[in-house]
Amino acid sequence: MVAPCTHASATPGRRRLDCDRLFDAARLAMRKVYAIGIGTGNPDHVTVQAIKALNRVQVVFLLDKGDDKADLATLRRDICERYIEGRPYRVVELEDTPRDPSVPCYEARVAQWHERRLARYERAIAEELADDAAGAILVWGDPSLYDSTLRLLEAVRQRGHVSFEYEVIPGISSPQVLAASHKITLNRIGGAVHLTTGRRLASAAAEELDDVLVMLDGECAFSTIPDADLDIFWGAYLGTEHEILISGPLAQCKGEIVRARSAARAEHGWIMDTYLLRKRPAS
Repeated sequence: MVAPCTHASATPGRRRLDCDRLFDAARLAMRKVYAIGIGTGNPDHVTVQAIKALNRVQVVFLLDKGDDKADLATLRRDICERYIEGRPYRVVELEDTPRDPSVPCYEARVAQWHERRLARYERAIAEELADDAAGAILVWGDPSLYDSTLRLLEAVRQRGHVSFEYEVIPGISSPQVLAASHKITLNRIGGAVHLTTGRRLASAAAEELDDVLVMLDGECAFSTIPDADLDIFWGAYLGTEHEILISGPLAQCKGEIVRARSAARAEHGWIMDTYLLRKRPAS
């Protein structure tokens, strides 16, 4: 903590300058964590801003999600090896246990899971970062979109057990790559795009929205909604060498997508997919 400025000075302006210098020094000495968006699995998605941030860190925090998702950790390590140049850094792995399926309420299950992550981040920042050091958390896609990292970092900071600041580096998100891969725009002229999850797709479908972008659909919710006037633009492993794209009338494509998704997950041990549902104009 910085002590109050009590140094006598000939002028108020000089005293204010001395205070500013002390507070600047305190900020420079504070731990810092970068939440860095890394895109959807293609190292070329990593931005210049992200590369500059990576080259300021001494520690990279990686969540260990088990053998089934080892590819995700390997990708993050590859990004560090590719872009961090001429400086030593450490990789600190944090165990990430899955959500507890015995907790029936979805919100409570996620809250419990986040509390465990929060505790691990808090301990890692306190124990692995020196007072003047910087660390990084590499976030899939963009940190602002369906990811818990920013909420957890702010919660750790608010608890006050460890002092640090954090900075957010935006990344290329899966909706952007989906649109690019299918060569479409996400919105139509003068139209809106509704962003939701697979768990909430049924309510979005009931509202008869024109364009619905869906993320985090592990149950293929698109296969359970009325499909007579909908087209789907679906993609998995977007931007990578394993990218899969399927598009067309939902009624014709949904079975193919379910089969492709199941086969890909069996092959790779994990899958990340996104899709746009678009209502066809009335003829």
